Amino acid sequence: MQIIVLPFGILKDRLGATPAPVELAHGATVADLLDHLAAGRPAPWLRGIAVSVNAEYATATHVLAEGDEVGLLPPVSGGTNQIEKAAGAENVEPVLFTALVRSPIETEKLVAALKRGEDGALVVFDGIVRNHSRGRRTLHLDYEAYEELATRQMHDLAAQAAARFAIRDLVIVHRLGRLEIGETSVLIAVASPHRAAAFEACRWLIDTLKSTVPIWKRETFADGAVWAPGEPFPASLAVAPQEPPSNA
Repeated sequence: MQIIVLPFGILKDRLGATPAPVELAHGATVADLLDHLAAGRPAPWLRGIAVSVNAEYATATHVLAEGDEVGLLPPVSGGTNQIEKAAGAENVEPVLFTALVRSPIETEKLVAALKRGEDGALVVFDGIVRNHSRGRRTLHLDYEAYEELATRQMHDLAAQAAARFAIRDLVIVHRLGRLEIGETSVLIAVASPHRAAAFEACRWLIDTLKSTVPIWKRETFADGAVWAPGEPFPASLAVAPQEPPSNA
């Protein structure tokens, strides 16, 4: 049978930038596909990745079918664990707004639209492109996403936050494409009657987004360009090929 492999992020450098057909035996699993790609050799570039099948996260034991689209998802855009601020949601019937955009994020308008008289707190995380990273001068960033899956994951995160925290409304917006120094890459805003819930929800949202939503960052420096190393997927999502047999 034939499936289509969609590599993302740094995996494009190894597997190619465009979707590619792969022939597998009927009944092959995600693990079989990864073993096929590893070609019987150690494949550290496949370790710690997540895999999607038809825009749904899949486990290593998932059985593939003819025509499936399999996304190979390296650790996502990441960032440090430093928490800045966020903004967002509501106790009763919260309004959950999530979006991927390619134009500048209008932070002030989005934040102003969340404010209500019943709120005691509005927490905002504004992720900004800085001019340096790991001791190198940054010129610009490029973000890409597996857009269908990322959109679904962002909406799911918003719904989970509304269920877990005493918040009113929330906004999650991530920008894709070329971003210049000083521009906003991701905005999270959370509105709540109480500050503790707003801070907790905002921190949980940015941390979880950075480890589960399939968005990748390519950093261009004065002396070259690299894919950002990203944060590892949770153990429940990460898959890997089998270790090749030892020659010992």
